[in-house]
Amino acid sequence: MISHTQLRDEKMTIQERNFTSDSTFVLTPGVDVSLKDLIRYSRPGAKVVASQATRQRVQASRDALENLVAQGAVIYGVNTGMGGFVDHLVPIDKAHELQSNLIQGVSTNVAERFPDSVARATMFARIVSLSRGNSALSLENFDRYIAIYNAGLIPEIPSKGSLGTSGDLGPLAAVARMLTGDGHAYLNGVRIPAAQALEQLGLAPLHLSYKEGLALINGTSCMVAVAAMNVVEARELLEQYTSISAFSFEALQARVRPFHPDVHQLKPHLGQQKIAEAIWADLQGSELAIDDLELSSQLSALRTDQVRQEDMPIEDAYSIRCTPQILGPVLETIEFVERVVGNELNSSNDNPLITPENGEVFHNGHFHGQYIASAMDYLTISIITLCNLSDRRIDRFLTKANSNGLASFLCAENGGLRFGLMGGQFMSASLTAENRSLATPVSIQTLTTTGDFQDVVSFGLVAARRVTEVLQNTRYVVAFELICAAQAADIRGNARLGPKGRAWHARVREHIPYLDRDVALTAYLEALVTQVLGGHGR
Repeated sequence: MISHTQLRDEKMTIQERNFTSDSTFVLTPGVDVSLKDLIRYSRPGAKVVASQATRQRVQASRDALENLVAQGAVIYGVNTGMGGFVDHLVPIDKAHELQSNLIQGVSTNVAERFPDSVARATMFARIVSLSRGNSALSLENFDRYIAIYNAGLIPEIPSKGSLGTSGDLGPLAAVARMLTGDGHAYLNGVRIPAAQALEQLGLAPLHLSYKEGLALINGTSCMVAVAAMNVVEARELLEQYTSISAFSFEALQARVRPFHPDVHQLKPHLGQQKIAEAIWADLQGSELAIDDLELSSQLSALRTDQVRQEDMPIEDAYSIRCTPQILGPVLETIEFVERVVGNELNSSNDNPLITPENGEVFHNGHFHGQYIASAMDYLTISIITLCNLSDRRIDRFLTKANSNGLASFLCAENGGLRFGLMGGQFMSASLTAENRSLATPVSIQTLTTTGDFQDVVSFGLVAARRVTEVLQNTRYVVAFELICAAQAADIRGNARLGPKGRAWHARVREHIPYLDRDVALTAYLEALVTQVLGGHGR
């Protein structure tokens, strides 16, 4: 068995870590894989290799299991049935049949397949978990798994039907079927039998002995793959939206001092402070945004002994003024979710686990997806919070009484004969409402299965899939806010925008002109979502 000293000596520092080239990631004991690494090295042509220390640990875990089997230990999934048949003892000479039946028995997911990027990320995440050397997969099968991944063979993974309880059994079983030469796979975009694909690539399929089918499918790797993409994309969208917010504030002639960093030091929420600081920086140089102190002076000069109404109130509505307090929690939630998903990615998450340091077996529940399910629910709520904010900004742009002097529906020419941007709000309100309908927590929707053996389930992959949908809906709403902000800036005079605002205005105008006639906005929205906001990128 491998010793603690050997493991410590084999570790690499972060500086030594990483890559043999831009397209190859080296798996090394003691070095975590980041979420961005997962996404980057799941792309076509990227490869993963296992360091010698990793391969040594994988072998040591298998050796430890074989020693336990030789001693006559009864171990789940080795010489017992699984799931609802946990109380059945199975002769060890039935190992291959048992593992093959496991994979076939749980491969019952449905609906459209996951895109190639998710399938690749799922395989990479599983390789990362297996590389930690606690799953007792044979070194030969570990090497074959990596070889098949590096060859670019894509498993056909149906997207619906995972309980997320013993992990993503169905999706990972779909991968395992391909690895063992069963079912279908995609090679260079063509769907062919997996066995034929492996033969064309000159690769041997995995042949499973005891515990190995369980090691391949008992874990959270598919939900981790989708969750990692979600959280990275959510952070990118929030960063963009924080800057877009400043652009909208210019176009709405908002007051700037609510974003002054000094006032946010009085409320010690780091997310709020970061958002305020970013908006404050982006507003510098603007001639459209309003300095509160100058406005106060102007309003003071208009005071009389009578109550009177003025066009420019001293404060803006909450959808403007409270943006740091609203987006700050979104940022902090994303940071929390990043940490949760990163921990799950870098875990040994199947059952049982065999530790090579001491040769012990641990029956456990590391496969359970509750962390991912809960984190994805939190992320869903946060993204919808951002969407709600954008929806309210859109309404301020289009409602004349709330826009500080803009034309109704941003229709500066022939209003009444034309509709302006009225129709775009129909879309954005619809998607905002749809998002809200998707906010019911998934992580509490447990249903008992498997003869009450799996009696608390997570639905982690369901929660992760839902975030993907909410993200895309939100991008369309934000894209429409961008259209409104650019239209409003042109009406007011875009030369008065600050440097950041001018940059956003230019990006929008690359895809959509100033609208002095009524046109369908669909193509423009799709262009902004795909070319500017990162949608449909999987």
